Amino acid sequence: MGYNWLNIIQNYLLPPTCLLCANAGEDNRDLCHSCYRHLTRNTQCCYQCAQWLEIPTLIPVRCGRCLSKRPAFDETVAPFIYQGAIQHLITALKFRADFKNARLLGQLLAQYLRQSTEPPELILPVPLHTSRYRERGFNQAIEIAKTVSKELQIPLDLNSCRRIRDTPHQTQLTAKQRRKNLKNAFTLVKPINTQHIAILDDVMTTGSTAHELATALKKAGAVRVDVWVCARA
Repeated sequence: MGYNWLNIIQNYLLPPTCLLCANAGEDNRDLCHSCYRHLTRNTQCCYQCAQWLEIPTLIPVRCGRCLSKRPAFDETVAPFIYQGAIQHLITALKFRADFKNARLLGQLLAQYLRQSTEPPELILPVPLHTSRYRERGFNQAIEIAKTVSKELQIPLDLNSCRRIRDTPHQTQLTAKQRRKNLKNAFTLVKPINTQHIAILDDVMTTGSTAHELATALKKAGAVRVDVWVCARA
C-alpha cells in the first residue's frame, strides 16, 4: 500500500512526461501511447540470437549463423530493433547519462519479459572493465537491470563476475574481430550456485560479448543462460 501511495504522490508532483515528444506519459511511464506504438519491434527473429529474419516463421528457429557456430547462450530476448527512438534512448543513456532513459528501457523490457519467457533465478548485468567504468561513471546495463529486477522480483548479481580485459570500442569491428577481442574477457570471482541465469545488456550487435560471458557462466556450472537486451542491432 505504501509503495502505491508513493507512486501516486510522485506522479502528482512529477507526472510522467514522454521522453521522446514531451507530451504526457501514460501507464506510469515516461512514454506516451503514440510514441510507444511507433517503436520498431523485433517481431520475427532467431530465437537464439534475436537476429532479424527476412522470412517470417510460425515456429522458433535458429538463424544460419547460430546453426553453423552455436553461441554459448541458449535464448535471446530483444523486444526492439536498434534504430529510431530506441537507439536514441540507449545512446543518450550511455553517452549523456540520461538515467530516466534507463528506467523507461527497463520498464519496456520487463513488460515484454512478463509475457514471453521463463524467469531465471538471477539477473547478471554485463560487467564493464574498471577503466571503462571510471571513464563513464556508471554501467548502463546495471541501471537498466535495476528496474527489470524490481519489476520482475528477480535478484541482481553485481559481484560474482568481472571483466578482466579492457577491450577497445568495438563499433567498427567485424563479428570475427569482436570474438577475438573478447576472448576470455570475463572471469567468475565467486561461485554462482544457480542453474538458470539471464545476462542483461542494453543492445546486442553480434552476440560476442554475451557468448563469452555465457561461456564463463557455463564453465562455472550454469545449465541455462539467456540474454536479455532492450534492442538488437
